[in-house]
Amino acid sequence: MARVSQQHLDARRRQILDGAAVCFARNGFHATSMQDVLKEVDLSAGAVYRYFSGKEELIAAIASEVLETVRGTLEQAARESPPPTPDVLVPRALATMRELRPATLDTGEWLFPRLMIQVWTESTRNPQLTAVLADGYAKIRTAWSGMAQSYKDAGLLPEDADVDAMARAMIALVQGFAAQMALFGDIPPQTLADGTRALMAIDRAT
Repeated sequence: MARVSQQHLDARRRQILDGAAVCFARNGFHATSMQDVLKEVDLSAGAVYRYFSGKEELIAAIASEVLETVRGTLEQAARESPPPTPDVLVPRALATMRELRPATLDTGEWLFPRLMIQVWTESTRNPQLTAVLADGYAKIRTAWSGMAQSYKDAGLLPEDADVDAMARAMIALVQGFAAQMALFGDIPPQTLADGTRALMAIDRAT
């Protein structure tokens, strides 16, 4: 029997994850069955279960990939000199996700924001997924804290600024934009940049 290459295995795994993501974004996690996933990816049950035991493992793997991509984007940005400010970085992070995961629903809507809503909802009742998200968000907080420190090093942020508090706020900002896109439709990247820049420009002087 011919040995299956790692490239083939990786491509098959990617096919399964992408198909499952479409199903979850389109129909919701609980309304999606494994039969729906099999139909979407056009594979046998044996081929899919070789990689994932069920829906719970699929959504956990999808969430892990997304969080790892965001973390990588932030860590790369922290190495730039000068570091990109939040009004540049927030649209960039979402643009990176759109580039890497460009799949759309039948309506043409980008599926990623709706998929994230499903992940967040399922995490409230799935301890395994909660643990995956907790680990991923801790790493993203660390990456955002690294960005904040790079702002300090570049003289863009006061030395007494709380980098963890800033990390949490920036995560909330990105999540908020993603939630708006899922509920109300796409937001132009320029709107994300302009809105973030306006927040940064608020004068605290009394």
